[in-house]
Amino acid sequence: MMFDLSVRGHHPSYIQYLIQYWDKNTLPGRLDIVVSQRFVVEHADVLEYADRCSSKNIQFVPISAAEEALLSSRKSRLKRAFRFFQEWQILCRYAKALKATHCLVLYFDTYQIPLLFGLTAPCSFSGIYFRPTFHYDRLTLARSSEGDRLQKWREIFSISRVLKHPQLKMLFCLDPFAVDFVKKRYKTDRICHLPDPILPIAAEKNCSQSLKKQLQIEEKRTVFLMFGSLTERKGIYQLLEAIASLSDEWCDRLCLLLVGESRISQQIDEKIAKISQIKPIQAIARYQFIPDSEIPDYFQISDVILAPYQRHVGMSGILLWAAAANKPILSSDYGLMGEMVDRYGLGLTVDSSIPEEIAKGLMECLSQPASSLGDRAKMKHFVEQNSVHRFTQTIFNSLKDI
Repeated sequence: MMFDLSVRGHHPSYIQYLIQYWDKNTLPGRLDIVVSQRFVVEHADVLEYADRCSSKNIQFVPISAAEEALLSSRKSRLKRAFRFFQEWQILCRYAKALKATHCLVLYFDTYQIPLLFGLTAPCSFSGIYFRPTFHYDRLTLARSSEGDRLQKWREIFSISRVLKHPQLKMLFCLDPFAVDFVKKRYKTDRICHLPDPILPIAAEKNCSQSLKKQLQIEEKRTVFLMFGSLTERKGIYQLLEAIASLSDEWCDRLCLLLVGESRISQQIDEKIAKISQIKPIQAIARYQFIPDSEIPDYFQISDVILAPYQRHVGMSGILLWAAAANKPILSSDYGLMGEMVDRYGLGLTVDSSIPEEIAKGLMECLSQPASSLGDRAKMKHFVEQNSVHRFTQTIFNSLKDI
């Protein structure tokens, strides 16, 4: 059984890749995928893909509308903790009803708290651990506060207990540095690095040029793309402040392309309107969900990819999309993202909490051809290390003896 109540981010593509592997390798047994009602509505294409598979032992099992309605909100720490216990109860209920022999939890982070309280499952389980931070003080340019240090020891205590849980088969983690830390500290083989999967980008040149024309991007402009969920934590306000501080000469050469859903689109537009009154920038926004099939075109028409995230924890698919498109990234230097950009020559890193530092990064990108930023050979290696095949093989090879 796979269990995943998330809807956005990596989750739909992860599920589709795992279904694809299961079908292609004609694995025995049955694969039940327990998801939310929202997933069924918003990702009907993934369900249709499963229906087209030759294997008839794959089925999606949405939780009931009543179960989904009863889930606590995430608006406070207490409510979030309560929700984690609710979700674990749902996982156990479906594992028991479906007679699962093993459960792969596609977002494991939230279930560490129930496990710390000694809760068990009807079967053995594995999970994908997305957001460890206990090793961030060892990464380059890490700036840790008292709160960060407290969080580190909470996580170390939690992971030490979870690794001893008798039903845990394997903990997969997207952060290779966290895996190294845990293996050395606990001398365990119950954790392994999981590649963050990306398919090779095969954007149609005609489609890309058509999109550029449709967006009315001016030819003289260097296109800076910010893609995905456009929220405060992605650094959009710091970015706009940085752009506002640039001289007219730099602004005249810049096109800001914002693509993705946003609950703060009105505030963003208001700030852009104020900047546009005094600076000759071009700013284009598409506040909408972009299906995977259309994403490559946005990266192909861009020169530099923006990721000035604010103290982002964990991996980001933006790094992979940028590398697969051979486009340099202007990223935060914090945590895993900063480390990956530096190690794999993916572009430039700056202290994204300081608009002046972002502005310096923008000017560096504008002062030279984008092709000279980053290391294309390292980018290619980075993408190869995170292939879909490596992702699916890592998971199923680890679970083959179950």
